[in-house]
Amino acid sequence: MTTQRLVHMANQVAAFFASYPEAEAVEGTANHLKSFWDPRMRREIETHLAEKAGAGLSHVALEAVKRIAQKDADKKSA
Repeated sequence: MTTQRLVHMANQVAAFFASYPEAEAVEGTANHLKSFWDPRMRREIETHLAEKAGAGLSHVALEAVKRIAQKDADKKSA
């Protein structure tokens, strides 16, 4: 799956939560990505965040990916 497709999919999930308050939208998007995306998909979108600053991601999707990346980094360092 291409990074461009993953960005599109993350933005679609974030758009679903657009009517929620921002904090809930970010949390809902992050939970969806963590629960339903294959680990390879999450690694690819995290790599996109690291290498391209999440270019193309909506604000909510970007914050959700940052949250997932931080939690994954915390797990690795623990």
